[in-house]
Amino acid sequence: MCCDRGMAHTFSSYIAIGDSFTEGYGDDLPDGTPRGWADLVALGLALASAPATVTYANLAIRGKKLAPIVGEQLDAAITQHPALISMNGGGNDLMRPRVSIKSIADQLEKAARRAVAAGSHVLLASGGNPSRHVPMGGLLQRRGDELADEVHRRLPIDGATYVNNWGDAELADLRYWSRDKLHLNTLGHARVAGNVLAALEVPIPQFGASELEGARPTTSAYWREYVLPWIGRRITGRSSGDARVPKIATLQPVLLAGRD
Repeated sequence: MCCDRGMAHTFSSYIAIGDSFTEGYGDDLPDGTPRGWADLVALGLALASAPATVTYANLAIRGKKLAPIVGEQLDAAITQHPALISMNGGGNDLMRPRVSIKSIADQLEKAARRAVAAGSHVLLASGGNPSRHVPMGGLLQRRGDELADEVHRRLPIDGATYVNNWGDAELADLRYWSRDKLHLNTLGHARVAGNVLAALEVPIPQFGASELEGARPTTSAYWREYVLPWIGRRITGRSSGDARVPKIATLQPVLLAGRD
């Protein structure tokens, strides 16, 4: 359930759905597990709700287009009846040769309304804008701006909160992006978590995020390590998320340091 506590909102359960942005790609823990902004939001919700327990699941899988996100992922989320569902998607659709911006916006709106009707508050979060730094950035910028306009046209939606990370000019700076320049780094994920918690009127903890360490790849190394493999997957119909499963498939208690 969701309730008011002063100016803040608390949620007893939270499920995140989406692609690599929500899975946490680019913000890896020492064991290689992706963390990311949704995990940090869950932590913020747990701290704001303490001593009550908050449960959290993350069904996002990298490489997914929007259809399976608002289909099978949303189905799996709704069956667990969370107080809060965050949804993001469409980024992988935007990078295809042909895309219908209106169709993406229609699917997001329909999914948000469906989740609200099922009893969850919806957090609709756009991804950050990497277009300054990646090949064909101009095309991505135009499509992303068009999608942002389409989504804005459908707002507000009762029972939903929108967070416009695409329009966050600070987040577009390269220091918030990982070596591949397409996914956020630890600092970027922490900023998105702060944007989300601020929109939910939840206190923002200190996440301990730092600047990107190490040198970025040269232009030739960047194409060899990131661009060409991406092109190869598109040509062969493969995805970076093939055979992957959600990192947290069912609601689990968010553990706070120093607490059982």
